Amino acid sequence: MNLEPLQTALDALSGIIWGPFLLIPLLVGTGLYLTIRLGGLQFLKLGAGLRLGLLQRKDDGAEGDISQFQALTTALAATVGTGNIVGVATAIGIGGPGALFWMWVTGLVGMASKYSEAYLAVRFRTTDDAGEKSGGPQHYLQKGIPGPLGKVLALSFAVFTIVACFGIGNMTQGNSIATNVDSSWGVPTWVTGIILAVLTLVVLVGGIKSIGRVTAGFVPVMIVLYVLGGLYILGANLGGLPAAIAQIFTDAFTGTAAVGGFAGSVLIIAVQYGVARGLFSNESGLGSAAIAAAAARTTHPVRQGLVSMTQTFIDTLIVVSITGLTIVVTGVWDDVDQATGEPISAALMTGEAFSTGLPGEWGHWIVTLGLLMFAYSTILGWSYYGERNVERLLGRRWVMPFRVLFSAVVFIGCTTQLSLVWSFSDVANGLMALPNLIGLLILSGLVARETRHYLRHDPHLRASKEEVEAFMADQPGWDEWKAGDRIGTSRIDLRAAARD
Repeated sequence: MNLEPLQTALDALSGIIWGPFLLIPLLVGTGLYLTIRLGGLQFLKLGAGLRLGLLQRKDDGAEGDISQFQALTTALAATVGTGNIVGVATAIGIGGPGALFWMWVTGLVGMASKYSEAYLAVRFRTTDDAGEKSGGPQHYLQKGIPGPLGKVLALSFAVFTIVACFGIGNMTQGNSIATNVDSSWGVPTWVTGIILAVLTLVVLVGGIKSIGRVTAGFVPVMIVLYVLGGLYILGANLGGLPAAIAQIFTDAFTGTAAVGGFAGSVLIIAVQYGVARGLFSNESGLGSAAIAAAAARTTHPVRQGLVSMTQTFIDTLIVVSITGLTIVVTGVWDDVDQATGEPISAALMTGEAFSTGLPGEWGHWIVTLGLLMFAYSTILGWSYYGERNVERLLGRRWVMPFRVLFSAVVFIGCTTQLSLVWSFSDVANGLMALPNLIGLLILSGLVARETRHYLRHDPHLRASKEEVEAFMADQPGWDEWKAGDRIGTSRIDLRAAARD
C-alpha cells in the first residue's frame, strides 16, 4: 500500500496546525492573557508552589488518590521526554541559539496556562465507579461551559487525547528506546519491545497509585542525573558561558543559521521553532497534565494548580535550559560531522555536546540513559491520560482492556518504522490543544476570581484544611466542588451530546 499521499497530507496538516498562524499564536496568546488576568501569578507564587510540591508534598486530610508530589512527578513523567533532548536540539539546529530564548518565553507564559488547566481539573473533578478521582479538560470543558459548546469541546478533547496517547505517548517513545538500545548495546528491537510491554503492563495494572509510586521514585533521579551532567559541562566551560548566553539573547531578535541552515537566518524561524518545540516539551495549554493534577490529594484547587505550574518551570526553565546551554556553549550547534561534512543531526547533537563536555564515555551514557528513562516515563504518564479519557467516553469497564492494548502497542512501536505515526501524532497532539485553549479563555474569569479569593486568605499556602474550610464557607462553587467528588460514572452521554 502506498502511504506517501497520506504522509504528505498529514505533514501539510501538521504544518498548518503547528505553524505560525494557528496553534503557536493561540497558545502563546492564551498564556499571555492568563498571565495578565492572574496578575503574574507564576512569578509571584513560584516559590510557594515549589515548596508545597517538592518539600511539603501533600495536604494532610485532603481527598484524592495520590499526593501532590506524585501528581507532579506523573505529569513530569509524561512531559520530560525526548523533546527535552532531541526537540531542543532540533530548535537550535534549525532556528539557531536564539530559539532557546523563545523556548524560555514560552515556558514563562505557559506556566499561567498550566496553572489554569490544573486548577480547573481539580475544581470540576469527579469520582468514578472505582472510587478514583477523574478530571481534566474532558470534564471541565463540559461542566464549566454550559450548553452544547462545552459538550462538543469535551468530546473533541477526549477523542484526540486517546489518539495522541497511542502515538506521541506510546509508539514513538517505544521506538526511541528500542532504537537507542539496539544502537548502544546491540539488543534486538523485538527483545526490547517484549520487555518494555511487560514492564508497562505491570505498572499500569495498578492504576494511578502504581504509576504515582513508580514516577515518584525514578523521575527525580533521572532529572537530577541529567541536570548534574549538564552542570558539569557548563562548569567546565564557564569562561564561554557569558558569550553563549549573550548569543542566545542576541540571536533571538536577529536570527542566526546553523551550518548549512539558511532558513535559520530568518528571525521568524527562530521564533517559530523556539515556541513550537517549547510547547511540545512542556505541554502547557494542551490540557494533558491537568488529568494527573485531578488525582491529587489537595484541600483546594489553587494549591494543586500552583504545584502543577512548577512542572513547566522544571521542564523548560531547568531541563530544557541545560540541554540548550550545553549545545551552545560546546559549539556543537554549528559543528559538522567529520565523516560526512554535513551538519550534525538533531538526534545526535545533544549526545555530541555531552560526549564533548564530559570525560570518557560519561556523556554518551548519560544521554542514552536519559533518553531511555525520559521515554519510558512518558509512556507511563500518557497511558494514564489515555485511560481517563477512555473512561470518560466508554465507562470504567473499558479501562483494563485499554491498559492491555496500550501495553501491546508499545511492542509495535519498538519494532515498526514510525514516520507516518509521528506525523499523525503531531496532528492529534495539536488538535488536543484547540478545545482546551478555547475552554481556558472562556473560563479564565472563574479561575481569576476564585484564585484571588483564595490567595487573599492564604497567600503563603500554609493554611490547614480547617482554616481553608472556614474562609471558603459560603463561597460560590465551594459546596459544589466538595459535592462534585461524587460516586458515579463520568462517561459522556454521546447520544445526548449529539441531540444537543
